[in-house]
Amino acid sequence: MSSLSGLLGRQPTWVRWMIYAAVGVFVLTVVQGFSGTERLTAITTSQAMLRWSVPILLAGLGGMFCERAGVVNIGLEGMLILGTWFGAWGAVTYGGWAGLLIGMIGGALGGLIHAVATVTFGIDHIISGVAINVTAPGLARFLSSEVFINTEGGSITQSPRTPGLGKFTFPFLAGGDLFGWDTPDVLGWFTRQDWFFVSDFTGLAKGLVAQLSLATMLAFALVPFSAWLLWRTRFGLRLRICGEHPVGGETQGVNIYLYKYIGVMISGALAGFGGAFIASPELSGIYLEGQTNGRGFIALAAVIFGNWRPGGIMAGALLFGYPFGLGLRDLDGSASHALLLINTIALLSVTAWALSRRRRVDAALAAVLGLGAALWYFLSSTVPDWWISILPFVIVLVVLIFFSQRLRMPQANGIIYRKGES
Repeated sequence: MSSLSGLLGRQPTWVRWMIYAAVGVFVLTVVQGFSGTERLTAITTSQAMLRWSVPILLAGLGGMFCERAGVVNIGLEGMLILGTWFGAWGAVTYGGWAGLLIGMIGGALGGLIHAVATVTFGIDHIISGVAINVTAPGLARFLSSEVFINTEGGSITQSPRTPGLGKFTFPFLAGGDLFGWDTPDVLGWFTRQDWFFVSDFTGLAKGLVAQLSLATMLAFALVPFSAWLLWRTRFGLRLRICGEHPVGGETQGVNIYLYKYIGVMISGALAGFGGAFIASPELSGIYLEGQTNGRGFIALAAVIFGNWRPGGIMAGALLFGYPFGLGLRDLDGSASHALLLINTIALLSVTAWALSRRRRVDAALAAVLGLGAALWYFLSSTVPDWWISILPFVIVLVVLIFFSQRLRMPQANGIIYRKGES
């Protein structure tokens, strides 16, 4: 096990992620055949996963920028809510893309309030975040009572329908259009052959490159851009200094207050983008009171799962979006039930990993949890509706329990900074 880990560790990052993806799809293929469902690797499942992961990804990237600047932001949920309202209002009034921009501005205003409270006045970060989460729904309801209640299709709890943002299908991979030519659908051809593993892999892959919203493409393009910005630019270095050693940055002439403000407002803007996406036709096509459904808190979980790095946050967002996408058309509950078997395999793999490192307590705990998941699977035919909703948090708890030593939050994250004080 250790030699295998060492071999993987010597591979480039993109190679490791491809190997992890292949192993994951292989497990899904085996479980799918055993469970008698076809939903686990369906094209529609990966398409839904992608859509559901976007708000989590955007809010998670926002949380990363904020915490890299040393400010804890549990107000992401409130900033998402502001993004949904302002995004819907902007889309209805000025068009879809303007709605995204106005949603970002709405979220950034929430970030500005959080920055004023935490950076300028030194209020506890948790208290400020909770205040934003409590205030945002009330503000959205008040604004709806003043704006949407007087428009056709609107009310105090919802907006009129929002316009679309346009779609794109990759040529050759999924048969997209290229200057008027309908290109071959390579992934679709392999999927139709119904070959073990290969067709399942290409089916999931096609869902990631066919009929993509342009906003989805923009959201995922922010992942490499964020990595470049944080680790390859002077701005990123100064922002990270704020979260690691602000006093040291101060001695080097870095304006710590300014960079903390920028980090928190970027956080709010990205969360607002995620909220506007929720209100777009990609997910709901409407602002609806309570529609964020705790995605801001799931995004915080993605930040921890991803170890405060863009690539890890993207992986966490996709992983958390998968059960939501899976459950959308799972009318008989068989696919959701099959996730229990996948959990069993994952936990037993953690058991083997812990034993290879002689961590007997962790191995015993993982084995007990894995056997519990197996018993639940074999002794039941369906799972409750709440199982899909809590699964992302279960995954984070497992990561915190067994892999916490691999996680490293910014050293000065959450600490009140005052210029001139050590």
